[in-house]
Amino acid sequence: MNIQRLPVFFIVGLMACVFLLSGCDKLGFGTKQSNALGNRPDLDCIIANDFYAVHFSAYLQPDKNDKNPDPKAAFVPFCQKIPRAGKMFFTADLIDRDIRATPIGIKLVEVEKTGQKAPDDVREISTVAEIPSKLYPKGAVEAQADVDKNGDYVLYLLIGEAMEDDDKFRIALEVGVDPNGADLPLEAIGGVVALVLMVLGFLVFLHKRRKAAQANGNGEQP
Repeated sequence: MNIQRLPVFFIVGLMACVFLLSGCDKLGFGTKQSNALGNRPDLDCIIANDFYAVHFSAYLQPDKNDKNPDPKAAFVPFCQKIPRAGKMFFTADLIDRDIRATPIGIKLVEVEKTGQKAPDDVREISTVAEIPSKLYPKGAVEAQADVDKNGDYVLYLLIGEAMEDDDKFRIALEVGVDPNGADLPLEAIGGVVALVLMVLGFLVFLHKRRKAAQANGNGEQP
């Protein structure tokens, strides 16, 4: 009788694991970065540091070599993952009203990853575009740049004199990747795997304990 109960525990454990994995979408680990129609409400791209926050969007000019261009493609917003190189338009809506009275410069830089911790996690290769500081009283910072190859880039918003690293607001960009790719952070993957192993280990422990209790019960019978 006890042995027949074991599958129930396994089913409950597996259901819990599936629930946790599906919950990753709720945490934003697998959210889409753009949609086919380019509706802005579906783009949840808020980038923040300890002092500032922006609602960011990147738009890609349709490829001139495309024989059947989609007129809606120019209005599809992307977050930090952009599918290909080309002419790009960037908008950053300033969530903090205080910095709307502060001049902001813009600088797009091609970088390579170093594997170190921020702010030394990238090394600058070349400057792609640069816009002098000016005021954005309406809170919409706009820029455009011709990106001629795939790779890693950083869009800097240089707030004020940008003497401190905290005033160099950094938006990391990946060009040439699937914007709808669902990436799970290593911490999340490790946490889910550890939880699955804990559940399975607990179920195995219960199974062995029941078998031992059943064997002891059978041994005591005349």
